[in-house]
Amino acid sequence: MSQNLVIVESPAKAKTIEKFLGKEFTVKSSFGHIRDLPKSGMGIDLEGDFSPTYEISAGKNKVVAELKKAAKEATTVWLASDEDREGEAISWHLAEVLKLKPENTKRIVFHEITKTAIEAAIQNPRSVDQHLVDAQQARRVLDRLVGYELSPVLWRKIRAGLSAGRVQSVAVRLIVEREKEIEAFNSSSLFAVKAEFITPEGKSFFAECSEKFQNEASAKAFLETALTGEYTIKSVEKKPAKRSPAPPFTTSTLQQEAARKLGFSVKKTMMVAQKLYESGKITYMRTDSFNLSSMALGAAKEYIIKKYGENFSHFRTYTTKTKGAQEAHEAIRPTNLSQEMAGNEKDEERLYSLIWKRTIASQMSDAQFERTTAVISAKSVPHEFLAKGEVITFSGFLEVYLEGKDDEEEGEEGMLPALKNGDKADLGNLQAKQSFARPPARYSEAALVKKLEEMGIGRPSTYAPTISTVQDRGYIEKGVSEGEERKIIILSAKPLSPVVKREEKTEKTGSEKGKLVPTPIGRVVTDFLVEHFADIVDYGFTAKVEEEFDTIAEGKTKWNAMIKSFYGDFRKNIEEKMGSVSRADAIQERVLGTDPKSGKPVSARMGRFGPYIQIGTKDDEEKPLFASLRPGQNGDKITLEDALELFKLPRNLGKTAEGEEILTNFGRFGPYIKIGSLFVSIKKDPMEITLEEALEAIVAKKQAEIEKHIKTFAGTDIQILKGRWGPYISDGNKNAKIPKERQEHPETLTQEECEALLKTAPVKKGGWGKKKAVPAKITATKTSVKKPAAKKTAVKKAPVKKKA
Repeated sequence: MSQNLVIVESPAKAKTIEKFLGKEFTVKSSFGHIRDLPKSGMGIDLEGDFSPTYEISAGKNKVVAELKKAAKEATTVWLASDEDREGEAISWHLAEVLKLKPENTKRIVFHEITKTAIEAAIQNPRSVDQHLVDAQQARRVLDRLVGYELSPVLWRKIRAGLSAGRVQSVAVRLIVEREKEIEAFNSSSLFAVKAEFITPEGKSFFAECSEKFQNEASAKAFLETALTGEYTIKSVEKKPAKRSPAPPFTTSTLQQEAARKLGFSVKKTMMVAQKLYESGKITYMRTDSFNLSSMALGAAKEYIIKKYGENFSHFRTYTTKTKGAQEAHEAIRPTNLSQEMAGNEKDEERLYSLIWKRTIASQMSDAQFERTTAVISAKSVPHEFLAKGEVITFSGFLEVYLEGKDDEEEGEEGMLPALKNGDKADLGNLQAKQSFARPPARYSEAALVKKLEEMGIGRPSTYAPTISTVQDRGYIEKGVSEGEERKIIILSAKPLSPVVKREEKTEKTGSEKGKLVPTPIGRVVTDFLVEHFADIVDYGFTAKVEEEFDTIAEGKTKWNAMIKSFYGDFRKNIEEKMGSVSRADAIQERVLGTDPKSGKPVSARMGRFGPYIQIGTKDDEEKPLFASLRPGQNGDKITLEDALELFKLPRNLGKTAEGEEILTNFGRFGPYIKIGSLFVSIKKDPMEITLEEALEAIVAKKQAEIEKHIKTFAGTDIQILKGRWGPYISDGNKNAKIPKERQEHPETLTQEECEALLKTAPVKKGGWGKKKAVPAKITATKTSVKKPAAKKTAVKKAPVKKKA
């Protein structure tokens, strides 16, 4: 062991740093946090000063033992975790657990993993910043208090297994409220009129009427009037315009742009950026600063002048507008601006290219335009027409990069022919097209990050985990909407045949993919929290808490004083709601009416697997009837008529030639046909499919099942099957991949070879992401059987431990 031990969070980071330090330095990884609050129980001193009790994280004992040994053998320990609050907390935990002496411990920070930055950090060490640690500790404790105190209320009042989070619940609220806006939106229509004009030189151009019309009649009347006009060009105005480049990337803007241009999720963007950072290709990827170092500014200028010329270079500094910006002191940029491409795989190369272009463009000159606006009018026509065009006169930063947009926008303005004041303009085609107002757009992941940042909720290090968490918990999901078709009216006319023609066309609207939508349980939980725990999901409160974390980081506020001021009223409200709120109110139970057949009440409810309809009550002699809602149906909107339709399923279509009943129904994965033990997915509504169509689907499914079986082995459950991604082996409990060299002829595999491949294959996962239980006769032990029960007991005991 060398005299100097450097501890970082990840092995990849350690590997890169080792290249820059000499033999007298040993670099080891802590593999992230080495300790945290306990998994079960509160772990916080509620009676005293809210001090947390930490324990070594699961699976980290070996890492801690190795680091302790290395630290004892070293003269100096350098704590080199990331330079944000999370990184500061990791260094503090390391110092505490490894029992490092202050005189032998040095804290170093750097925002890029380069030789220059590492050497500069070694020359300028400091001690662990306790204020930053306290700010992170306050966040962790507050989130634990909210989660552990509020979640049991949700278990009791709504459904077991639910959870609440300080920032996560606010993010879900944004999605729920946007969905309600969309549902309440009444789409009105307008008619926009567009005309083709021809110059004296025979050049055509298009212009739009300055007025929009409320209905078909007024649009038609205007077209009839417009056909009679003699048009001249009333005015032509040319104005210079410019467009400036966007600033370098922050965490939030990188996530947004990677989503727009690369199709990356927020989580994927951060994973790829982490790899680029740890390999020394970009600066630290968690930042809300637009600042670039003087070295980077000089390198950008040198590159731009060499590649494009001096007139393309423009020195710029940007001011960070984000409230409470504090995470790091430089924007995300390449560590070597002369390197246009970098990365070990395609995704890394694509993200690096985006970062490089954005950084270079931020130091380039404005793009220059000439914008032309022409007004065309006729004395007999009440409204004018406007024609707009745009010409780039100097490309500037557009040579490298153009920022993407979230919303759909009109296409770029085209060029106009030469136009002169007073010239005649002959009318060509004339058209009035109906268009409908659009409801508010659903949030994409990146748009949600942007909204959270604008509201001051969360920080760069929290955006990705927040969005991942609310999806993992089943509160929001990425929806796929095929949209719906609607008819639009188009009126058209020409001067030579002055009859306004009317036609109806069908257009698709509302089609979208990958936007965030709330699940039914997400809506119920959000409505419950908004009504009974308004402070926790209040946007202003959540932003204010972030500001308080900032004041703790600055040493202006004591962290446990901040927690104490929050906890008293919060705990009081928990106790009050636990006793006063009924479960029926919490789950938004709605009585829809009475079933005409049985005379029993029909109600919409929320259950373990989502919303459902119930006929009858638990107090009736006969067991109540249940029916799940169909995809797209909403428990708080469904009518009695629609609810009763659900009880017509399963529908009996008839029998096969062999006498087997054919049933149709809706299931968890959509509509299906059931015949014996065979399930066949269908696209058609179960209430509309015919017996003939069902029989065709059954034949096709049975044929596919036959073709699926490549080989079976008598006396065993082992089969070689044809799958979506190629042939594979299965024994019912495990699936095993077939080696590439054997995939062309999988039927040549022997039983012994299949058994060997299955032995090393992972156990299949169940529907909830948990591993299926391994049959006892194969590998189960007493310990493995008891584990689930122990875990269940821990969950039940947690609420008891939290009494103040």
